[in-house]
Amino acid sequence: MIKFDLLTTIEYGGCSAKIAPDILDNLLASIKSSIPIGFDKSNLIVGFDTSDDAAVYKINDNQAIIFTTDFFPPLCSDPYTFGQIAATNAMSDVYAMGGNVLLALNLIMFPDKNIPFNVLTDILQGGQDKVIEAGGIIAGGHTINDYPPKYGLAVLGLVALDNIITNSNAKEGDVLLLTKPIGTGVILAGERLKLVDSENSTITIENMKLLNKEAASLMNKYNVKAATDITGFGLLGHAFKMAKASFVCLNINVNKVQFIPQTIDLIDYGCIPGACFRNRNYMENYLDVISNVNYNKKMALFDAQTSGGLLISVDEKKVESLLQELKKSYPCTTVVGTVEKYTGSYIKI
Repeated sequence: MIKFDLLTTIEYGGCSAKIAPDILDNLLASIKSSIPIGFDKSNLIVGFDTSDDAAVYKINDNQAIIFTTDFFPPLCSDPYTFGQIAATNAMSDVYAMGGNVLLALNLIMFPDKNIPFNVLTDILQGGQDKVIEAGGIIAGGHTINDYPPKYGLAVLGLVALDNIITNSNAKEGDVLLLTKPIGTGVILAGERLKLVDSENSTITIENMKLLNKEAASLMNKYNVKAATDITGFGLLGHAFKMAKASFVCLNINVNKVQFIPQTIDLIDYGCIPGACFRNRNYMENYLDVISNVNYNKKMALFDAQTSGGLLISVDEKKVESLLQELKKSYPCTTVVGTVEKYTGSYIKI
């Protein structure tokens, strides 16, 4: 079997390849304004309006479907691992909204020359194995001839109406939990520069392959109504989306955020991915810095995450019990802040 290093094909990989959030906001605004007046969307529970993780559509008096998609260029050398991470990342939106994965379709962009086809086979096997682990089924897909390669899924999930979790239900007085450490974008950039040791490389890969399925189940158990997964816009970008949708302020305690080891040292060394700066530029007008925040840690909060954890807004009476249960599957889960009344700032650090 021919070995092939996928990192030789890309400049930006994973969720670092996303379009900058300010450009995306402008694009979505123009699309929203073109929807005809009177267009029936009464069964659409979650759509464009709150920049949530996925669309949610009511199908009967008890259930709704969750529909999402995600794909990106390679972020690691090994094709099978890339397939696993891309699939895990795509399914995360379903879990962030409290659902279970039912079906997935492969989205494949791969060249018909220059890369051996056994590489594509390995990518697809990695994706399929993760969907099976999630309890879902890959039922087909679509391929186009393209370079560099890209892979992901379109995912269909199911959720009880009573269990729907959105980014627009954070309440004043809630406590914020984060289930995975921050730093995947920085670590992956350091990998390409041969600056990351094998232990932290493994930690990063394992975190990205870890399904948010158990977190979704626990959120339902504790009747959580507000959460979002942390991906390409970084912790602060996705926190902002939640705060704005809920019309509250999220006060993030930077010193409570868990980082993948080496993340802060790499930033100090100058290993800062371009997505960090794009996300920072987007957030500057919405961010209130109220404490003496270390520059390196602040930049890490803008780091684009791939297959990141969930930021969960939970009633303070339930937070300790939920925290202890989450730690069994997500050992780095920690309290990272609180939800406050909006007084002019969506995010405080």
